[in-house]
Amino acid sequence: MKEFGYQRATDVAGAVALLGADPDARYLGGGTNLVDLMKTGVERPARLVDVRELPLDRVESTPDGGLRIGATVTNSDLAAHPDVRRRYPALAQAVLAGASGQLRNMATVAGNLLQRTRCGYFTDVTQPCNKRAPGSGCPARTGEHRGHAILGASEHCVAVHPSDMAVALAAFDAVVTYETADGPGEVPLADLYLPVGDTPHRETALPPGALITGVTLPPAPVAAHSRYRKVRERASYAFAIGSVAAALDVRDGVVHDVRLALGAVASRPWRARTAERALTGATAGPDAFAAAADAELAAADPLPDNGYKVTLMRNLVVAVLTELAEETAR
Repeated sequence: MKEFGYQRATDVAGAVALLGADPDARYLGGGTNLVDLMKTGVERPARLVDVRELPLDRVESTPDGGLRIGATVTNSDLAAHPDVRRRYPALAQAVLAGASGQLRNMATVAGNLLQRTRCGYFTDVTQPCNKRAPGSGCPARTGEHRGHAILGASEHCVAVHPSDMAVALAAFDAVVTYETADGPGEVPLADLYLPVGDTPHRETALPPGALITGVTLPPAPVAAHSRYRKVRERASYAFAIGSVAAALDVRDGVVHDVRLALGAVASRPWRARTAERALTGATAGPDAFAAAADAELAAADPLPDNGYKVTLMRNLVVAVLTELAEETAR
């Protein structure tokens, strides 16, 4: 590991100033991803600015009935919070599915959103990777890609975003707030992650040096009837090969409101807006759910070894929505 400096920030403005003074610095939250990447040489910061002790560790209701989640809230505290469990259960389920208890106790909300892909070519510095070394190529396209993207990829990168939490937040129209030297800002989570295109090394729309301060969830009554389902290759904690965050409001047999986001299929959480539009106003049932999933997945462009994900995601969407519809009918 490269030798690095360390400073602990005591306030938000101070943290932003410390990073602004050193372009090779990185913010350090729980460190559950960053430190691993430093050990392998993928990340080589000259300085770590520890933001764990900043006063951003609360989950609070907003005046309009939503929730504001501080950037340094641990994954464990987020999943256990009664308002999260009651009003956005899919979010709590996603966080619990994301890692072991030990990791959840350390990992923070902001760090979870900014974690890097676990593509083996990205994490191996002896291999080319456009995300790590722009212009070097994407060997995953012809190499190991069973877990890689089927939506929104490009010839330059087929890696997927690893966060479970971000999938649920995407389904509920979360907004990310941040602080820069020029003042505060915000960006919808749907716009936080940039399309890979020909610049996969540019991962987010955050301004340089920006510090995420929190995530705001707008009020969403439908979110109280939601679920997160994750498929992985082993029963213990592992990254998804496919996941779904869904919420459903059925009235008199007709879909009144629906939220749907897919995970482990693209470089960012994939909000399934085509499927949502197809379902709104439709008669709730497996046939409508399957047709909506097919409409969303029509844009899929799988590689030779990950075409199974199209069928997997179709079946997963149908199963989760059917379960939610049956619960509503009881």
